[in-house]
Amino acid sequence: MKNYTITVNGNVYDVTVEEGTASGSAPAQVSRPAPAPKAAPKAAPAASGAAGSIKINSPMPGKIVDIKANVGDKVTKGQVILVLEAMKMENDIVAPEDGTIASISVSVGSSVESGETIATMN
Repeated sequence: MKNYTITVNGNVYDVTVEEGTASGSAPAQVSRPAPAPKAAPKAAPAASGAAGSIKINSPMPGKIVDIKANVGDKVTKGQVILVLEAMKMENDIVAPEDGTIASISVSVGSSVESGETIATMN
């Protein structure tokens, strides 16, 4: 038997899997939610520059894999600012309009949640 801890939609489950049963089906074991492990408080990366009036939010949870623009850079609508990896796919986060990058509040390797502000523009 092997024990696994599986997280589904934020719920943590302890699952036991029996191996090598050749005589039909094994008795079903009901899994119950395990107590959620306490996450260590993660230090928020220091925001680069002052916040701007236009917020750029993460469209989905994921991890920042590249930062294409710097604070103070002038960008045009549709220009890639950050690259977010979600579900093993890289997604370009683009400027919603022309402007100047006021702050970038994430760094490469940062995990972000859906709706989290990751940069601002003026």
